[in-house]
Amino acid sequence: MEKILLASMRKDPRDVDIRFINDTVAKRVINFHKSFPQYEKTPLVELAHLSNYLGIKNIFVKDESYRFGLNAFKVLGGSFAIGSYIADRLGMSVEDLPYERMISKEIKEKLGEITFATATDGNHGRGVAWTANQLKQKSKVFMPKGTARERLDNIRAENADADIYEYNYDECVRLADEYAKTHNGILVQDTSWEGYEDIPRYIMQGYMTMAYEAYNELKEKGSLPTHIFLQAGVGSLASAVTGFFANVMKDAIPTIVIVEPHKAACLYQTAKADDGKLHPVTGDMDSIMAGLNCGEPVTVGWPILKKYAHSFLSVDDCFAAHGMRLLGNPLKNDKKIISGESGAVTAGVVSKLMTDDSLKNIKEKIGLDSSSIVLCFSTEGDTDKDNYLKTVWDGKDSSL
Repeated sequence: MEKILLASMRKDPRDVDIRFINDTVAKRVINFHKSFPQYEKTPLVELAHLSNYLGIKNIFVKDESYRFGLNAFKVLGGSFAIGSYIADRLGMSVEDLPYERMISKEIKEKLGEITFATATDGNHGRGVAWTANQLKQKSKVFMPKGTARERLDNIRAENADADIYEYNYDECVRLADEYAKTHNGILVQDTSWEGYEDIPRYIMQGYMTMAYEAYNELKEKGSLPTHIFLQAGVGSLASAVTGFFANVMKDAIPTIVIVEPHKAACLYQTAKADDGKLHPVTGDMDSIMAGLNCGEPVTVGWPILKKYAHSFLSVDDCFAAHGMRLLGNPLKNDKKIISGESGAVTAGVVSKLMTDDSLKNIKEKIGLDSSSIVLCFSTEGDTDKDNYLKTVWDGKDSSL
């Protein structure tokens, strides 16, 4: 298989409702997150020397390894979804449920005992378990085969009942759903299907805090992006960021490029088919990009990507490994970014598109050139430290 494959679709002339991820909603979401004592805006890193080396105008990387001390962005979605669920259940507005009130004895007594169930490769489950722990509630976490032990231990440290199962991610989602139904629990999952769409939408809204911070900082710098590269598992993050920027930059929507691993490229396959149907991927999904090993597209997010994404890339693991080394070994006085496998892949792709002549055709189709301002999101730090070191020190998965 080629190391990188591109798919695009016919433009959909129909309108798509993206009002639920506009800037008004984003302000409400970020105010919720700002009520958490752990909240700090994460760094937006300008890599001036790297952009000069690559031959583009600029590249910015939003470093989510600092988010809430949990080394990944996922807590943004899980916490806002749980907060929104509680508000709905109590007949409240989430605006009236800041962190201190949400974790109060008053709210706990009104709610009773709840178990929040989820499936995860690590980051999402840790965010859900952390939020449940703050609420003094229970969590049940299902993790797919191949999950790193460190990620399991981090979730268990939040008093979660968590285990690794001999199933892939999508099968673990079904286990979590069944558990929630049979144990009077609540499923907190970004995968959606008919009849289960409210919480996935809340999770997408939660991710807007990251996009909102980046947009406002870039606007202040006078450097709004021409291109945004977004990694995708089920596509919730990609859909949320795409929809947000389509709202706030509607007169000059950036070129949105979606990046997935070959072994779990459900959005790429759906775009390639371009037949109006979703095309899940099944079987073992064992890319090093553990957070992207998801085979079923998010139904509430796909229409946004279909409408506004420019291109879909299916890529080899070596692009993620290259991105990890690239960000961890910066040029001159560019700031170092410790980025995990799923976090680094987009930077790795941009780097190789600009420097590998064999990828010139793809670069030109995407429109990357000396005038491009690129935004990437490093969605995780070294959440699997052993694998991080094997990759950046020993050259694991480096066969570019």
